[in-house]
Amino acid sequence: MAQVEVLLPKMGESVAEATIIKWLKNEGDTVELDEPIIEIATDKVDSEVPSPNAGILIKRLCNEGDVVQVGKPIAIIGSEAGAVAAPVAPKVEVASNGNGQHHNAPVAAAVGTAVSAPLGKGNGNKFFSPLVRTIAQTEGVTIEELETIQGSGAQGRVTKKDILNYLPNKGKTAAPTQVTAPVQQNATRVEVKEEKRPAIPVGPNDEIIEMDRMRKLIAQYMVDSKRISPHVTSFVEADVTNLVLWREKAKKEFERREKEKLTFTPLLMEAVIKAIKDFPMINISVDGDRIIKKKDINIGMAAALPSGNLIVPVIKNADRLNLVGLTQSVNDLANRARTNQLKPDEISGGTYTISNVGNFGNVMGTPIIQQPQVAILALGAIRKKPAVIETPYGDTIGIRHMMFLSHSYDHRVVDGSLGGMFVRRVADYLEQFDINREI
Repeated sequence: MAQVEVLLPKMGESVAEATIIKWLKNEGDTVELDEPIIEIATDKVDSEVPSPNAGILIKRLCNEGDVVQVGKPIAIIGSEAGAVAAPVAPKVEVASNGNGQHHNAPVAAAVGTAVSAPLGKGNGNKFFSPLVRTIAQTEGVTIEELETIQGSGAQGRVTKKDILNYLPNKGKTAAPTQVTAPVQQNATRVEVKEEKRPAIPVGPNDEIIEMDRMRKLIAQYMVDSKRISPHVTSFVEADVTNLVLWREKAKKEFERREKEKLTFTPLLMEAVIKAIKDFPMINISVDGDRIIKKKDINIGMAAALPSGNLIVPVIKNADRLNLVGLTQSVNDLANRARTNQLKPDEISGGTYTISNVGNFGNVMGTPIIQQPQVAILALGAIRKKPAVIETPYGDTIGIRHMMFLSHSYDHRVVDGSLGGMFVRRVADYLEQFDINREI
């Protein structure tokens, strides 16, 4: 009887592990080729893992809630019905002990989950994965603090879930420390306590709704962004009459020829891309006291999911696409976002983000920056309004299609002049749209 190990697939350069959310098949169930057998979640997106073979699910090698490394086995598929799982030999991996020597690291066979080789350790005997160490460094968690966290992974390993659960309580419980004279000299700093949140009363008619995993992640990202970046928002009102009239005239022919619906998003994105080329210091990230200037222009577009949660798929190298290419990318990513079919790489690597709050009838907003970017543009609803029109024969009042652009930026590295000039330039490109443009 042939047996095939189902491995946790590679899900992007920045994804090293995933959490098992739900098994879709039980042991003994028949599995078709490419049929989803398990739901997994990363810190970027939820997805399903299809079976690489048709047959019988002989054994599930991990449990719901487990964190599994990419490339590790999660199940065994057999080709014959009624097959009995062969004993799975304990796996061992070679790990460095820090002295140039190596030892065998046994895998916890109780749950059948392979454990990655330890890739970093603190002053004690605990080892921490690169992902955990990166989160710790970003959040200001010391190695000493990491060693106090009770790990839920195999052999007590601290997982991403463990450290994320630790962060909200960071600093609330005093770790075992030595009280020395230098500490007393800095007593003012040491005695500063984290602000306590008031207890929220719950009435008899109130409903308590637990946040789902994605909402918890979004909440954490938003809090982190406001903590990291001092936000400033500039507003510009743009006359987009020519753009609206051209789209109304061209959309039917465009859809007939390209088999794609022409929305406002790719047209507005074109103006943003042009402005980024004019002001490349908007297309940057900050790493400590270093500014990283991005060569690629990768545009993220915030999209609301049917669940009410938010996701930001990214169009890579958007400046290399014409209007047809942008339209295809926008429609494809938006459709797959709604059906939960995005890949982790498709929601990472953005260098600038737009959020179309006009979809909800909002005229403007103050969007929160998508870290590690430094700016985000909210596009308001397009509305007909009376406006002053300048003509060679004098000013007159006319009905125009107007919209607000709200530009939030990181005031550490983007001053008001750059942030304001950028959004003004976007408005200029929209107002100068050629109404006679060829499709």
